Formats: sequence, C-alpha cells, structure tokens
Amino acid sequence: MIREHFEAGQTAVTIITEPEYVKIAKDAIFDARSQIESKVSEDPFFKTTYEAYEASKNDGIVVKRMCSASLKASVGPMAAVAGAIAEYAVEKMVAAGSKYAVIDNGGDIALFTDREAIIGMYADVNGKRLSLRIPKTERIVGICSSSASVGPSVSLGGTDISTVVSDDVALADACATFLGNLVKGNDDLTVSLETVCEIEGVTGCLSYCNGKMAMCGDIPELVTSEANDDLITKIRYG
Repeated sequence: MIREHFEAGQTAVTIITEPEYVKIAKDAIFDARSQIESKVSEDPFFKTTYEAYEASKNDGIVVKRMCSASLKASVGPMAAVAGAIAEYAVEKMVAAGSKYAVIDNGGDIALFTDREAIIGMYADVNGKRLSLRIPKTERIVGICSSSASVGPSVSLGGTDISTVVSDDVALADACATFLGNLVKGNDDLTVSLETVCEIEGVTGCLSYCNGKMAMCGDIPELVTSEANDDLITKIRYG
C-alpha cells in the first residue's frame, strides 16, 4: 500500500492504494478533467454558476454526475467537481481489481476498502482531530466536507466543517456545500442537517460550528486521532 500526492491543473489529490493502481488513478483524473474542461469550453456558465444546472445528452459521465448532484442539492455543478473526479478515479481502480482505493480530493473523499480505515477531518476537538472510523465497504463511499474557515472552497455559511456521507460521491460533495451554506450559526444546525438528510441519496451528515456538533442520519463511528497537517491534501506546486 502506498500514499502518493498528485496534481493535475487545479486538482490536488492524495492517492492511497496498491502500487499497481496508481497510474490507473492518475489516468482517470486526467480523463475526468478532460470531460469537465470540454464542458466549460462549450459553456463557460457551467463553471461559474451557483445555480442548479441540467446536463445535456452529449456530456461525459463526470459532468452528468455533477449536474445530477447540482439539481438535487440546489447548488452549482462545480460544487460537485472534486467528489465527481474522486469517484471516477476510484471506480476505475476498483474495476481494475483494487481492494483498497482512496482518493482524497482536497477533503472530498471517495473510497473502497477491504479493511477498517480512519478518515480524519480538518476540525480539532480538545487538541485531537475529529475523525470517522470506516468499516470494510461493499461499494464506493463518498465522505465530503465543506468549511467556511479552512481551505479555498466557497462557503456562504459559518461552519468549521460540514460533512456528508453518500454512496454517490458527487452528491456528497454538492450536499456538503449546501449544508455548509445553510448553517450560519448554532441555531441553524438541527434544521439544516435535517434538510440535507432528506435529499435522496444522502446517508448522513454532520456539522461542527462554534464548538457545537450535531449529526443526522447514518454516520460512521466518530473517533479522534492525532492531528497531522502533513496529511492534508492541498495544492503544493501550483
């Protein structure tokens, strides 16, 4: 098993898998980006809109997934871009035979694992990193996060972290943005979480804001782990 940082344009990912599947992951990321870039070239509005956006019949599968997530979560399609790329890469790895395939695309994670895994989130509680204990999976799982205080992504809310779990990774990404936008403060937590959990395809979600955390739906076991900022996926060379 190896962990490798990889960048392609504005995409920065951590790949964790058996060595023979790393190239498959990279090729898939290039392919996914090509589909998205082709769509942006055809319609620049696709890249800039914050509104729900419908796919056209000739769009690639990655773009179609972004648009489907956009419609369900009432956000722009680019809110699902990281999750859609991660999902596509893990799909290709699993199809090739990988038993442990993880793509962390800047906090938007797609994974397929034959063993327990700990997923750390960039939110600290009493000096420890808030994390999820993921059991062996039978399908690809998406764990995607949005934050108003950490990272380059746009959030219109006030959470330290909003995380959504779904078997549809693009949807998890879009809904994490949606949840992050909804929560302006602690008073919004419960209703915001319930709103997102009602979206078809969402397994569960959680939000941490101003020292208070709330959850809704089916969330993996919460644990704490040692903070290690060297493991955070971010652009290093751009």
